[in-house]
Amino acid sequence: MSSRTPGLLPSTTRTLDRLLAAEQAACRLPSVVAGLVRDGELVWTGGRGRAGLDGEPTPDTQYRVGSITKSFVAAGVVRAVEDGLVDLEDRVGAHLPELAQGVGRVTVGQLLGQASGVQAETDGPWWERTPGGGWESLVPLLGESALRHRPGTRFHYSNVGFGVLGELLGRVRGSSWFEVVDEQFLRPLGMARTSTRPQRPAARGLAVHPWADLVLPEPEHDAGAMAPAGQLWSTVADLARWATVVAGTSTVLRPESVRAMRQPQSVGDTRGAAWSSAYGLGLQLWNDGGRRSAGHSGSMPGFVAVLRVDVDSGDGVVAMTNSTSGFADLPVRLLRALAEAEPHLPPEWAPREVPADVLELVGPWYWGPTPLLVTAAPDAAATGGFELRGMLGRGRSSRFVREGEGRWRGLDDYYAGELLRPVRGADGSVGHLDLASFRLTRSPYDPDADVPGGVDERGWTAPGPGPRTLGT
Repeated sequence: MSSRTPGLLPSTTRTLDRLLAAEQAACRLPSVVAGLVRDGELVWTGGRGRAGLDGEPTPDTQYRVGSITKSFVAAGVVRAVEDGLVDLEDRVGAHLPELAQGVGRVTVGQLLGQASGVQAETDGPWWERTPGGGWESLVPLLGESALRHRPGTRFHYSNVGFGVLGELLGRVRGSSWFEVVDEQFLRPLGMARTSTRPQRPAARGLAVHPWADLVLPEPEHDAGAMAPAGQLWSTVADLARWATVVAGTSTVLRPESVRAMRQPQSVGDTRGAAWSSAYGLGLQLWNDGGRRSAGHSGSMPGFVAVLRVDVDSGDGVVAMTNSTSGFADLPVRLLRALAEAEPHLPPEWAPREVPADVLELVGPWYWGPTPLLVTAAPDAAATGGFELRGMLGRGRSSRFVREGEGRWRGLDDYYAGELLRPVRGADGSVGHLDLASFRLTRSPYDPDADVPGGVDERGWTAPGPGPRTLGT
């Protein structure tokens, strides 16, 4: 039923096998297959059920992965951004001139982030169950009427938008979207079992009767111009390799590109106190009590699939079934079970080289009376990076990396994109830090640090009771 590496405990595999078996029975799944990824390796796989298959499901059995396809298309567009062929702020019409109005007015970044306002589905027949036409058949549907919301104002999931992105990707590369994906990702990653149409062994898509233990075959077809929204078929073994891209440990995308893809662009749930789901650049994002994960789910008639990677640990899960109704929370439970049964060991501490100009900045600083702490980043020798964080439960935090001589750029949180510059005194020592116009000083409101507005010449005092006159 399952396989494991020597590093995974037998008790862990029993727990994972039991979770898979329980989900298959409770959700009446014709078949289900799943895998867990740790440190870039597929450490556990399991399969159960046989309906719609020639045999037992294995890590090499193909299932249709639906909208996980979008993450491949998005990665292709991001690579085009890396290569200077596209900019996220480009209007779509700049690359697809036949879309002068309507969808042509939205930006590439808005389409990737599901914030374009473009309609969710095509007009006409249910595209997921009917063969699709070529790009020329989609163009007439992309005028002003295709904009359901003002672009950039809200999350609105759009399959149509990814049909457009697939055409744009192929156009800027002089190819088709799948040929680009195959050349840039599938072949370099060894994903030989990922394709646009099923290749045996492959599961057949089924619908399960809601009130009886019966199944009905679902149609399979080429979606044409809508294929970039959900056409791909893949396996657990292949998607385990794709999980390394989402985790940021693969070389097919730059680390900063992966970080950008995992940055929320639009929030999917706006009624709760804190967001639990959002969308990055072609990736779904989840927030489980502050624990972030990224990836994509997918559904097509007869299939449901999920790929999800914990951003902090890099652990990933892949799960697929040949049921239109799909599973419940199997992927989350599998990922959580692995983390609970075999938590990651903390990285071994060892001394690391720290550049002299970073070492000069470490220690306490003050934003007015608020204490902050600068600590060197673990990779400071390579990036010149450090972290600024609040102390005593107050103060803003950000990570910074060197951007030239004597200046650093914020990576995240409040100071993302902002510049930090040490200002030196006559003796060459750092007198204060200039951060987005704020002065950070070595003591609270240091009178020698050129604090805007000045510092009261009487300094810190403990005045007695009674009124004081302003300015005396």
